[in-house]
Amino acid sequence: MFAILLAAVLLQDPEPPSDCGAPPCKAAASRRTPKASDTITVTASRTPTRLSDTPASVVVLSRETIAASAASTVDDALRQVPGFALFRRSGSRTANPTSQGVSLRGVGASGASRALVLDDGIPLNDAFGGWVYWGRVPRASIERIEVVRGGASDLYGSSAVGGVIQFVRRANNADALALDASGGSQQTGTASLFTSVAREDWRGSVAADLLTTAGYVLVDRARRGAIDREADSRHTAIDAILERAFGDAARAFLRLSRYGESRNNGTPLQINDTSIRQIAFGVDAALASARLYGGDQRYHQTFSAIAADRNSERLTTDQRVPSRNNGGSAQMTRAIGQRSVVVAGAEERSVEGTSDEGATSSSGRQRTLAIFAEETWAPLARLTIAGAIRYDGWRNFDAHRNDVALANRSDSAWSPRLSAIVHLSDRLALTGSAYRAFRAPTLNELYRAFRVGNVLTLANEFLGPERLTSYEVGIRSGAVRATFFSMTTDDTVANITLSSTPTLITRQRQNHGRSRSRGVEIDSDFRVARDWRLSAGWLFADARIDNGKRIPQVPRNQATFQAAYRSLFGAQARWSSMQFDDDVNQFPLRGYFVLDLFAAHPIMRNVDVTAGVENLFDRRIEAGATPVITLGQPRAVRAGLRYEFRR
Repeated sequence: MFAILLAAVLLQDPEPPSDCGAPPCKAAASRRTPKASDTITVTASRTPTRLSDTPASVVVLSRETIAASAASTVDDALRQVPGFALFRRSGSRTANPTSQGVSLRGVGASGASRALVLDDGIPLNDAFGGWVYWGRVPRASIERIEVVRGGASDLYGSSAVGGVIQFVRRANNADALALDASGGSQQTGTASLFTSVAREDWRGSVAADLLTTAGYVLVDRARRGAIDREADSRHTAIDAILERAFGDAARAFLRLSRYGESRNNGTPLQINDTSIRQIAFGVDAALASARLYGGDQRYHQTFSAIAADRNSERLTTDQRVPSRNNGGSAQMTRAIGQRSVVVAGAEERSVEGTSDEGATSSSGRQRTLAIFAEETWAPLARLTIAGAIRYDGWRNFDAHRNDVALANRSDSAWSPRLSAIVHLSDRLALTGSAYRAFRAPTLNELYRAFRVGNVLTLANEFLGPERLTSYEVGIRSGAVRATFFSMTTDDTVANITLSSTPTLITRQRQNHGRSRSRGVEIDSDFRVARDWRLSAGWLFADARIDNGKRIPQVPRNQATFQAAYRSLFGAQARWSSMQFDDDVNQFPLRGYFVLDLFAAHPIMRNVDVTAGVENLFDRRIEAGATPVITLGQPRAVRAGLRYEFRR
């Protein structure tokens, strides 16, 4: 009933687009005259805004850019963004899903993501654990990906302590069909489909994604034993959307989705599989939007103890983690006078889950309620000031361990932000921001232990939130942008080493003092001769814990370069310096350089033949130390066909 009433309110006819006396038109008129090439971002301020008018550090990957990437998964395509990293340099094709949390700008890498990942406004972060299943969004359905670097809790809450990544879906307002299929080395096969049908005000689309790979042996050849085998994986994602348009500026949609994956994690006894179902309802109007969603998940994982010679292993844990989640958000946008726009809204999220290991069972529930508001004010034609604040209150309750009740806990956080951008000329602008952000511990961190190789990480039911304070200033000149930042996190949630022996390293999640990440990120993006695009980026992040140790899994330097000709050719290079795997800086991981190439050639109308190679020079990528060195993606070659039709 709530959804029906909300839809009725939001889908009232908006102000006529031609009425420039309406408040939104007046507010827009006070800003700089837009250029035809201006990129629009909806993520940085939760409302459509020209990228050139946004103080935040934002990178947008277009569908054309993604199509020209040799990467076969979206997380690997996102490695074009300096500062984007998954835990242990791993990718979704071979890594355990619990290690696929995002780090941006060196803000504490761990399995729990420090960035919020959205699919058209709906969270993709695992509600129980915080990590991300990157295959859930079919690649063929993506119109663009927006990456906001830097804390965004003022608008998005807990998961956005380090930034926001949003997948924006392709419009389904016309008959269309897109199919991309490929096969290659490591017995890898991929297929991604998007098809849509539009009839007057009704629209529908179906998207699907399939990946299967035999993978590769994760352990360095010199250390392999009889139990080491390829880390294979497979996933299937499918979703269907039914949409009703109301004029040119409003719509309501219903989406059903299902995702399943299964993996072998490198030895016969280490496997995991996941099944996710979700239903989502959304409304978008000229001045308001809302989302409602709910789903359930079944996660299964086994762990083993591995002998020192890696010739035998022993099953230690058979873990099953069922969970359910639901949530919703609503926001309104209003112009105040001719120079100010206000966005205000509220969110609710709930999750309950159980970690069942047979002899040990832990469970709990978490509920979060939040309100937020942002005002963007343009007192001068070349000056824009934005102020935002959000309040989050959450409660952990109904927690048990082996039928013994655990204490209920609650906490709250205020997340303010003040930002400004001043255009000194049409080609030169200065930006500045000061803000606070936070991240509440997930149920996974509170109640679920896990083991990777011979590293055991214990849960901690007494964890509190980590809180970030940041200041940043930037300069933009044409296509070049530089942002200097200082980010300090108090009560950092980290995996702290308790003991270390040749056969077992024991760690526990703890609120561990203070950590800092200070540095600079530089980006450039050029269009050359209309159809060529050149871009490059560099991130320097001096990320340390207050005892002087480097934050694990964060290199001091990362650099990327891309050259693309439409969607027919792409070259992507990335370099990363050395980083440590652990909190005591005992296990270094060497730096690496990787070059990927992609090419497509039209063979008939709407049909291209494609070819790609990842890690062209087959460089060694040290991904983790558990404590045995595990490796990242070696050279991989694929070829395929791509079809694109739109009426």
